[in-house]
Amino acid sequence: MTSTPATPPPTIGSGHEGSIREQFTAYFRGIRQGEMGALPAIGGFVVLLILFTFLSSSFLTPLNIANLLTQAATLMMLAMALVFVILLGEIDLSAGVTSGVSAALFVVLVHNYDVNWIAAILIALATGLAIGFFIGFFVARVGIPSFVVTLGLFLGFQGLQLIIIGTGGVYRVETPEVAAIMNKNLPILWGWIGLAIAIALAVLTALWDRARRARAGVANRPALLMWGRLALIAIAGALFVAMLSVDRAPSRGSLNGVPIAHNAIEGVPIVVPITVAILWAGTFILDRTRFGRHLYAVGGNPEAARRAGIKVASIRMIAFVTCSTLAVVAGIFDASRIGVVSAASGSQIVLSGVAAAVVGGVSLFGGRGRLTHAAIGALVIAVIANGLGLLGLPAGVNFLVTGGVLILAASFDAVSRKRAGGALAR
Repeated sequence: MTSTPATPPPTIGSGHEGSIREQFTAYFRGIRQGEMGALPAIGGFVVLLILFTFLSSSFLTPLNIANLLTQAATLMMLAMALVFVILLGEIDLSAGVTSGVSAALFVVLVHNYDVNWIAAILIALATGLAIGFFIGFFVARVGIPSFVVTLGLFLGFQGLQLIIIGTGGVYRVETPEVAAIMNKNLPILWGWIGLAIAIALAVLTALWDRARRARAGVANRPALLMWGRLALIAIAGALFVAMLSVDRAPSRGSLNGVPIAHNAIEGVPIVVPITVAILWAGTFILDRTRFGRHLYAVGGNPEAARRAGIKVASIRMIAFVTCSTLAVVAGIFDASRIGVVSAASGSQIVLSGVAAAVVGGVSLFGGRGRLTHAAIGALVIAVIANGLGLLGLPAGVNFLVTGGVLILAASFDAVSRKRAGGALAR
């Protein structure tokens, strides 16, 4: 009696990770097991967009969308900074005041000492790097909990900021190049050029990933999924740039049937490509470098990472250095948007940054989350503030809604971890 030989499994590296149907089946299986990632945040974001679009005719307009992006940029940058330490299961309560101290140092150097604005920004970034090294040393080498170290700096840096700013209390940001970051737009042509560069980088990164996996003998997903995702990115980007390329300045009406002239407001805000570039670079580091892999490993299980030969202390120090340096960028964004730097700059935003990361799907327990999750979480919080503001509701409602969303997101994280643990146990 002869039997039909079983079909041998595909050789690793010779094909792809199953069919498209199998990919979707595996994805939904992961969701059932608790691996939801940013899915709840994306769902909440879509619901909020639909809700505020119905409640306010001014919400989904080019002018408000541009305002929403600039309002979210500072929080998005701070949330992305915090991801590097949250992935370790740590916290940096001083990130907000680090941004304030760096902005204060920048504006005082430019205003009082006539330092070139580029040199002043580099000095501010170096200050953030030094602060991160200080925190990382005491957390990773001395063994003091990050909550204690950064809480001490949170309190101390508010005094340092007072000393830097001086008795005047407020400095205006008079550097045109810095003020333009949050208040000016790219020429329309440069918006389309930026989109083309972003799409090209996405394509090259995807192809490089496939080639790297093939060289390592690891199966690739079906190419159709890759090209479908890239097509969606290109379409969404084109719609976004096209929307922001129209004149979004409010009409001043007409006089005797002739429209009253006004200054056109058109083009992608300058802060958008800066933020996207930092998001891409950070994502590349976390997803495609040895440091990124080691960071996730330390956040998932520090002892196992140490036994595997990973330098846990060094990874922690680099994470805090990265967090504080990116917090400086957030401080520059904030100074550009508001137009002034005061002794209170940055002192209230750090908890919102943590909330944005958690709302986006970054786990406070460490080991899970991506920079894109933090960016989505920041957009959710910005949409809440923007939409409620358009409806004329008091600021207290904004805090209540944001707090409720944060608790809901933390609950999702805890439940998903329990479900994932139960699935592993089975």
